[in-house]
Amino acid sequence: MSNYNTVLARNTENAPNGNGLYSQTVAFSHYNNLSAQLPIEPQTGKLVAGGIKEQAEQCFKNIKSIVESIDHVMSDVVRITVFVKDIKDVDAVDEVYKTFFPTYVPSRTTVAVAALPMDALVQIEALVSHGEGTIPNAPQAGDLIKLTNNTANAPTSSLSAQTVAFSHYNNLSAQLPIDPKTGRLVTGGVKEQTGQALKNIKAILESIDVPFDDIVKINIFLKDLSDIDAVNEVYTTFFPDSAIARTVGYFPARTTVAVAALPMDALVQIEAVVSHGDGTPPQAIEDRHGIVIWANDTENAPKSSLSTQTVAFSHYNHLSAQLPIDPKTGELVAGGVKEQAEQCLTNIKAIVESIDHVMDDVVKVNIFVKNIADMDTVDEAYKTFFQEGVPARRTVGVSALPKDALVQIDVIVSNAEGTPRKA
Repeated sequence: MSNYNTVLARNTENAPNGNGLYSQTVAFSHYNNLSAQLPIEPQTGKLVAGGIKEQAEQCFKNIKSIVESIDHVMSDVVRITVFVKDIKDVDAVDEVYKTFFPTYVPSRTTVAVAALPMDALVQIEALVSHGEGTIPNAPQAGDLIKLTNNTANAPTSSLSAQTVAFSHYNNLSAQLPIDPKTGRLVTGGVKEQTGQALKNIKAILESIDVPFDDIVKINIFLKDLSDIDAVNEVYTTFFPDSAIARTVGYFPARTTVAVAALPMDALVQIEAVVSHGDGTPPQAIEDRHGIVIWANDTENAPKSSLSTQTVAFSHYNHLSAQLPIDPKTGELVAGGVKEQAEQCLTNIKAIVESIDHVMDDVVKVNIFVKNIADMDTVDEAYKTFFQEGVPARRTVGVSALPKDALVQIDVIVSNAEGTPRKA
């Protein structure tokens, strides 16, 4: 019997099915990666009747059904991501949210996007702890402790924890450019706002004794994609952070998304996924310390001076979002959305294979499309890469993509062998 964790995809009839394209939840090691849930009634396959409150409630009911079908509870959720069509609807979503998380609150990200599948008003995604792990026929004790943390040196919220650690990852709430002393947006433009968002992330990490260079993935949500150069100017003053990271030129994996709106009418919001080499108790000390981050690039996929194609830590590989760029020419591939989707997935496949993995190791796929009506065409390409319908999935429509692309895709990949400890 192998001592390696395996990919475990599961579905329940009590939540909407993925029509063979994706699984409701895919567990690997100590996390369950759930597909983003639309406000679909599983019995009818249609959107629930009503407005934003009814739709938000249905999304959470679907999440709860999936969570309970795998013998977990809602307090096992470590991160919630809320996508709304109209940022003004967030208050109504929050009313519903509180009924599902009355005491414990996970980390959270909230953005408004250009479009959602089925013209829904809201879509909600959850990441869930999985203490028992996924080693076949060898469940672990299941008693790993979830650690939440807040510091006064970063903005606090009654609706979310600044960071939730479980096993070997810290999952941070997306940070707005809020000055924690005033509770208001920092004065200035996108450069000042980017600096404040990154300062908030740094303050949270310092409060849990984690260095800034332990970030493995950054997600940048921008109100105006043309602001990206200004964001990057500030970004490079934070990364690399330490002398060691500067020596090797380490940048985390990265995804940049244009959004319709952000809370407080902010121009930028930044989310971080952070390695946690110490792990969470009751792991034995000798099993916890000094796990190594492995960053990797290949010539067979597009390279960037601001991000690494894939960053592995412990039992996951986090990939940068892939645009439909031909790595040989550095230009968008010719053709329409189908050809562009194929190129995104070809780039992902090249990265996955460069680290001795296969596409069946992918546990989560995030698809960003310029036109939500293109998804049927995207799915034609998608099915040739994921024939078993195993990965969990998220699909959102965005107002713009880098290089004026029609589609952008990022993935999370299982890493059964893990990363080694420091010698």
